[in-house]
Amino acid sequence: MRARDLGIVIGDLAPGPLNAITDVAGVRVGHTTLISGDGPLVVGSGPIRTGVTVILPHEGDPGREPLFAGSHTLNGNGEVTGLEWVRESGMLTTPIGVTNTHSVGVVRDALVAAGMTAGGRARPWSLPGVAETWDGYLNDVDGQHVRAEHLFEALAGATAGPVAEGNVGGGTGMKAFGFKAGIGTASRRVGGDRGGYTVGVLVQANHGRRSHLRVDGVPVGREIGQDEVPGPDVPAPAAGSIVGVVATDAPLLPQQCRRLAQRAELGVARGGGGGENDSGDFFIAFATGNRGLQPEDAEAAPPTVGLTMLNDNHIDALFWAAIEATEEAVVNALVAAETMVGRDGITFHALPHDGLMAVMGRYGRAPR
Repeated sequence: MRARDLGIVIGDLAPGPLNAITDVAGVRVGHTTLISGDGPLVVGSGPIRTGVTVILPHEGDPGREPLFAGSHTLNGNGEVTGLEWVRESGMLTTPIGVTNTHSVGVVRDALVAAGMTAGGRARPWSLPGVAETWDGYLNDVDGQHVRAEHLFEALAGATAGPVAEGNVGGGTGMKAFGFKAGIGTASRRVGGDRGGYTVGVLVQANHGRRSHLRVDGVPVGREIGQDEVPGPDVPAPAAGSIVGVVATDAPLLPQQCRRLAQRAELGVARGGGGGENDSGDFFIAFATGNRGLQPEDAEAAPPTVGLTMLNDNHIDALFWAAIEATEEAVVNALVAAETMVGRDGITFHALPHDGLMAVMGRYGRAPR
């Protein structure tokens, strides 16, 4: 179930065919979901409610065919490995992993191992990008249950089709706005049939306070209070974090990618995210429109290469595409997620679809 299945249409721009990050040609997404055990927390044994998600930027090896990329940090209480090299070089050279806070290291190392043999040739070095949010309310996060084989499984299962959302992959144990949440995605098309471009977004939503949640401008979090849907049933949790990936087929340069990542954070804000002090809010944006610019073999590479750059006078449409797709991706994460009971019986309830639609109706947002 997704927002548009309920008749909730966010923004003015049209989505791509899948309304997912995989609408950008070549992008693939894979998940490994780990759910086992119930009852009291026993560190190292469970209960386990976690996983890993991987985003592949194109069908080749990004170590040998890097893409222009940029990033934006709204608040930095979190981790994205390899981010400094993205900022320095303006290039994305690896797939992007998303997992829980205490499994970043193993996912990063597994991506290094996978990259060393990608394409059948050894690679001398790799600085993978792996982002995290904390799932310790539901998961035995200190048990570090994500292993290298789980990353390999996500890579092997990555596809260019519809993307599973909610309680999957890195989003398995995540919550947002006091409801169960996790992985969400959406896309937008700009420019019409002639010379158009696609912007796709994938988020791992684990942020926000109940009272701040807005859906298409409607104060859903204030209308569906804890008297109606309990939770979170843990003492005064912090607002939490959100991480995301923005992909586009537009021919953007690194500084333009950075600006696109920055606008994605505006989509977070439109839904009620505030980048609080305890939050880690990171977005990476990459562009496939200038693929193959920098061959790995430095000696064989020409001294100059030709670029195509989107004129900044036409970039506003992409900005709005990133804003709208991010806002809808967060809502999709909430709508797709199902109620989950985790360690010590802690429960995060799903956002009720009937209750959501009743609130939207009261504010004049009839299904479209």
